[in-house]
Amino acid sequence: GDLISLAKQSDLPIKKVETWFRHRRAQDRPRLMKKFCEASWRFTFYFTSFFSGLALLYDKPWFWDHTVCWLRFPQQPLPPALGWFYLLELSFYCSLVATLPFDVKRKDFKEQIIHHIATITLIFVSYCANLIRFGMIIMLVHDASDYILELAKMLHYMKWKQVCEAVFIVFAVVFIISRLVVFPLITYYYFVTKFQLFLISCLINTFLMILQLLHVFWSYLIIQMIFGVILHGAKRKDARSDTEESDRSEAEDLAKNK
Repeated sequence: GDLISLAKQSDLPIKKVETWFRHRRAQDRPRLMKKFCEASWRFTFYFTSFFSGLALLYDKPWFWDHTVCWLRFPQQPLPPALGWFYLLELSFYCSLVATLPFDVKRKDFKEQIIHHIATITLIFVSYCANLIRFGMIIMLVHDASDYILELAKMLHYMKWKQVCEAVFIVFAVVFIISRLVVFPLITYYYFVTKFQLFLISCLINTFLMILQLLHVFWSYLIIQMIFGVILHGAKRKDARSDTEESDRSEAEDLAKNK
C-alpha cells in the first residue's frame, strides 16, 4: 500500500520505487573495500603479535613449564621487550573499543564490547600485579587463532571460496583447541592452585570466566557454521548471504560476512 501511494505521488512505476529503496538500503551497507581493509589491518596486527610473542617467549623456561611462572613471584624482573609487548596489546584493544561505533556492524556487537572490556581489564590488572608471565601466555593463546580468521575473511572478500572454507576449518580447529582446551588448563589449573591475592585473584578469575563463556558461545557459532556447510551444502549460499548489520565474535564474523 505504501509503495502504491509513493508510486502515485512520484508518478513512477512501482518497480522503480522498489528499485530506489533497494539502492538506498545498499548505500547504508559497508562497502567491500572497507570490510577488506578492516580485515587486513586486524590480520596484520594479530599475525605480527602472535609470532612476535612466540619469538619473545620461545627461550623462556616458564613458557614450556607454566609452574615456573610463579617462581619467586611477585619479585620477578620485567624485561623491556615484554613491557612494550604488553603496552602494544593494551593500546590495540583500547583502539578496538574506540572504533567499534565506526567499524562494520556484526551480529555479536554486545559480546564484542564485553570481550574488549574484559581483555583490557585483565591486561591492566595483570600488569599492575606483575603477572606478566601469566598474561603473556594468555595473550599468545588468544592470538593463535585470530589472524587465521582474518585471513579467511580476506579470502572471502577476494571470492576465493574453496580456499576460504579450508582456512576457516583450520581456524575452527585452532580456535576450539586453544580456547576450550589450552586456555582453561593454563588459567584455571595453575591460576587457582598457585595464585593467592584474594581481591585481585577474585577479580581476575571473574573476567577469565567471562572470557571462557564467550569462547563457548563463539565455539557454538563456529561448529554450527561448519556443520551447516558440510551437511547442508545445497543451502550454503542462503546461509552465508546475511548482511553485516550487528557484530559477531570470531566465527560469526565470517559466517555473516558470507
